[in-house]
Amino acid sequence: MGLESRCTLERDGRRTDGTAMLESDHILFRGASERVKLALADVTKLDVQGDALLLERSGHALVLHLAPGASTRWLSKIRTPRSLLDKLGVREGMKVVVLGVQDAEFLAQLERRVGAVRTRASAGTDVIVYGAESVRALDRLVRLRDTLVPSGAIWVVHRKGKEATLRDVDVFAAGRNAGLVDNKVAAFSATHTAERLVIPLSER
Repeated sequence: MGLESRCTLERDGRRTDGTAMLESDHILFRGASERVKLALADVTKLDVQGDALLLERSGHALVLHLAPGASTRWLSKIRTPRSLLDKLGVREGMKVVVLGVQDAEFLAQLERRVGAVRTRASAGTDVIVYGAESVRALDRLVRLRDTLVPSGAIWVVHRKGKEATLRDVDVFAAGRNAGLVDNKVAAFSATHTAERLVIPLSER
């Protein structure tokens, strides 16, 4: 989702100033003396009062006093999240190639939107979803770049957290070496993240 706001967190009678970030599956608050990560799946109550976002988890209330006008946007994003395909920018009629990604739910969604899933990159590709497990696997980005339409994108999908075998900086560096720039990150699943690499505007 990628929303961010300076705010005040209120809970248990205490108030802490900081920054809140709304991601696809959680809200992360960072303050000088407090850090809170709230999984959206754990939220049992959700409401808005003015600029305050009211949340409840396990019977405990939390209030985020957001920047003016932000609370209704956050409420809408939480209640009607974008689908994974929307986050990846996949639209009907696009030529999409999937390499090394075995997520059955994702593949089913993709097939419903664009038809048969392609597993070989060829000229005129709009989006490539590329699963990578090592820095060495990123060497392929050079060849994949040549198959993209000028406005196309490569999403590099890899494991996150303790199971990660790649870092985002590895992906960014490999992208630059392939003549690509990074401009977006998306939560792909509970276990994987994805970074988007595109051709620089000056070269399109």
